[in-house]
Amino acid sequence: MKQLFSIICFGFLLSVNGQGSNMLENEATLEGLLLELRASKDNFEKEEKNKAFKTELLRVLALPEAFDYPFSKLKTVGVIDSPDKQIRIVNWNIEQDDFSQKYTCYVLYKQKRKEGHQVTELKDISFGMPTQPDGILSADQWYGALYYKIIPMDKGTRTLYTVLAWDYFSDMSQMKMIDVMYVSGNAIKLGNPVFKVGKETFNRVYYEHSKKATMYLNYEGDRNRIMMDHLSPESPSMKDFKSFYVPDLSYDAFVLDGSKWILQEDVIGVNKDPDAKKQVIYVRNEKTGEVEAKEVKVKWQNPEDSEAPAGGSEHVAVTPDELNTKAKEKDAAKQKKDKRDPSELSIFKDLKKSKRKRN
Repeated sequence: MKQLFSIICFGFLLSVNGQGSNMLENEATLEGLLLELRASKDNFEKEEKNKAFKTELLRVLALPEAFDYPFSKLKTVGVIDSPDKQIRIVNWNIEQDDFSQKYTCYVLYKQKRKEGHQVTELKDISFGMPTQPDGILSADQWYGALYYKIIPMDKGTRTLYTVLAWDYFSDMSQMKMIDVMYVSGNAIKLGNPVFKVGKETFNRVYYEHSKKATMYLNYEGDRNRIMMDHLSPESPSMKDFKSFYVPDLSYDAFVLDGSKWILQEDVIGVNKDPDAKKQVIYVRNEKTGEVEAKEVKVKWQNPEDSEAPAGGSEHVAVTPDELNTKAKEKDAAKQKKDKRDPSELSIFKDLKKSKRKRN
């Protein structure tokens, strides 16, 4: 009996090792094709090398082991997994000769009533569609982007996956976006009316901004919100040109409320678990006069808290131009208080008044 058990275990180990070695070989082949793609010199060569890489990658992604395999050697390919391990996105971009980008994306997903996983390619047709499509899209109507975060959320009996993405967009501006991905039947769909901004609801949200700036947009799981920089034009005259929008040092957030993301403006951003952090400071002992090391908690003070040391002020971000405008308005208000005509003012009038008082 022991001998039979040993044979079964040995056979199982051979099977597992065989699968692992096959995936290592597959990854090595993919790594070579990817290096050839990245070494391509023009658009035509890039297109041909990308086709070869996609063909081999699609074959490998269909294997049962591909859903959990790390693919760590594919350095310029993004592989991100949903926390519930039901969705995997494999995504990369190819820079063109004019510095624009082409994107490729495969979505691996598990179906509840079937074993294994399905693989769907999102097809980039961004050159033949609106720059910011607002409807619900199919896998054949993809706008093209690089995904970097997946956030599961429940809506009824369906699980929706909120995804964060980046897009090169244009020569002067880039784009961050928040979208929704989900499985409908055997198909991948993009977009869902879950983003509430004021009284309006959107299927996805775009943030176009200057190439010169970097916009923070990420998920804070401990606070159940998507935190982002608030964007403002570099000057009021540029309000109609998104390529001149930059972060203004204030923050907004989409907060998850049931199955909706609700926008909250002018949110104060704080570090994760600030009370748990400590630092060492040096203070003088009043009794001995010697300098001693003291460990203290790093506590964050809310500037709007009236009981805080410097609290009670409303947190409002303004641009330099707005500050200049307010300064001019104050000067104008001061000038209005004195309505006398400067040409009619005379020092002799004041002298006459003083003489009268003396008499």
